[in-house]
Amino acid sequence: MSARNGIGGRIGQAFARTQAQGRIALMPYLPVGYPDVETTVALAPALARAGADLFELGIPYSDPLADGATIQRATHVALENGVTPALCLEVASAIRRAVDAPILLMSYYNPIARFGPERFCRQAAAAGADGLIVPDLPPEEADELRGAARANALDLIFLVAPTSTDERLRLVAAAATGFLYCVSLAGVTGARAHLASGLADYLTRVRRVTSLPLAVGFGISRPEHVRQIARYADGAIVASALIDRLDALPRAEQVAGAAAFIRDLATEAVRP
Repeated sequence: MSARNGIGGRIGQAFARTQAQGRIALMPYLPVGYPDVETTVALAPALARAGADLFELGIPYSDPLADGATIQRATHVALENGVTPALCLEVASAIRRAVDAPILLMSYYNPIARFGPERFCRQAAAAGADGLIVPDLPPEEADELRGAARANALDLIFLVAPTSTDERLRLVAAAATGFLYCVSLAGVTGARAHLASGLADYLTRVRRVTSLPLAVGFGISRPEHVRQIARYADGAIVASALIDRLDALPRAEQVAGAAAFIRDLATEAVRP
């Protein structure tokens, strides 16, 4: 693990704190610049007060292959709003001044490559970020970014899926720091009525190969989903359902309404 995000760093502290409190961590995904930059910055402290423990800030990209319709639409709006990776780093810095919670930047690899991996990691660390989530970067192709992340005390989070073989799980777990992002299903992001069957067996397989915290994402949209995940994992990542909640509210009510949504999820984050 990195110097910043090992046992003494913000990511490790967040999971250790929630474990000690008998609950799992909640990690909302905020697409930077959706519906606008000001709302993104305002949401973070409000959601932290409502029960969010970590934040995933999405850097908009024109070809988000792992994302479903909701996040693709939010990404399009953010790009239309002129959001760039450089602006996302400014937003991360503004959020860092407002919250103590860990901040993870989620980006596809192309924007990072164009920015320059070392420069991106250096500026991300200076902005107060704690880690990176790069969904289209497998460990076998991550040496350059891993080195830059390590040099700047950033965790590099890798994803696993229900289709991952045990051999693949071991390989990814060996490369990962911070936590493992466990995709709950084979498919793209999006709110769903039910979590995938077989989730418990899948997470049990992942648990066998790592002592890192496990955070589950894709499809988490209801309090009962968080309750189910609390039986097997250490964190729940909420993305499309939070965007859907924002979309359903008048602009003046979005921050308060999103906070109420996270508060409802937090009530079910208790470990059994």
